[in-house]
Amino acid sequence: MREKNQLESSLTGTKELERDMKDNLELLEMAEMEGDQDMIAEAEKVLLSLKDRAAKMELESLLSGEADANDAFLEVNAGAGGTEAQDWALILLRMYTRWAEQHDYKVELLDETNGEEAGIKSATIQIKGHNAYGWLKTESGVHRLVRISPFDSQARRHTSFSSVSVTPVIDDKINVEINEKDVKVDTFRASGAGGQHVNKTDSAVRFTHIPTGIVVSCQQERSQHKNRAKAWDMLRARIYEMELRKREEAANALEATKTDIGWGHQIRSYVLQPYQMVKDLRTNVETSDSAGVLNGDLDQFLQAALAHRIQGHGDEASS
Repeated sequence: MREKNQLESSLTGTKELERDMKDNLELLEMAEMEGDQDMIAEAEKVLLSLKDRAAKMELESLLSGEADANDAFLEVNAGAGGTEAQDWALILLRMYTRWAEQHDYKVELLDETNGEEAGIKSATIQIKGHNAYGWLKTESGVHRLVRISPFDSQARRHTSFSSVSVTPVIDDKINVEINEKDVKVDTFRASGAGGQHVNKTDSAVRFTHIPTGIVVSCQQERSQHKNRAKAWDMLRARIYEMELRKREEAANALEATKTDIGWGHQIRSYVLQPYQMVKDLRTNVETSDSAGVLNGDLDQFLQAALAHRIQGHGDEASS
């Protein structure tokens, strides 16, 4: 039923686009015959908006990867730099949360480790909605911030780094087998708000996959059983995403994701001082509206990165 609804939605959107284009072309032709400049301007404005709609629909039609339609796990980790980097990690987490809310996706906080003074050391959220992973999969990498530090009494400019990792939520169509003997399980008391129950029981869980070194944890639920189930989902997603990257690297379709959170490895720079600019270093898309980007206006970057990746696959296939 879910797939049926998605196909019906795509067909309906295409038919509406065709109808609106036909209607506005007729309106434009009529306005030109009558010499009505206001009507001509209005029709041209609508046609430009239809062009943007068509471009977005074209990208959505190319989200045909095995897991593109699935929900996504998004993890943010602060790089070196103490409070500065931890505050930047929190800003990134808020940016993605706001982007998700603007697109009517649901966001669930699964795990969070607070910084000593401000911000977060790490956090994991689940973004629920059609094509959540497809849109966000190109966001994995290091993000660089340049600003006047609010934590520096001398108001000096600081550079901070945080990394983002996006993995798909695995559904029944994708089989990922994990030997339980390969997984080390630790339980601990959940931190943060949650009442007496959270503070008195070891409800939080941490899984370490020994062969790969992948570590996941979940402390959002009050029940250890529920946290275990969610942690298994996260571990399967991380292993599946790792296998996807191996395939891409073997085919030279995508550069290997850099693991160092620092200079030379960033995918995007966010400059707030001495000027305002956000620039994606893979696609060269940039904007001076840094405040808008940090409030979730990411579509231009996501669309360009997705088109860049698809173009890369196309170039390879034709060579």
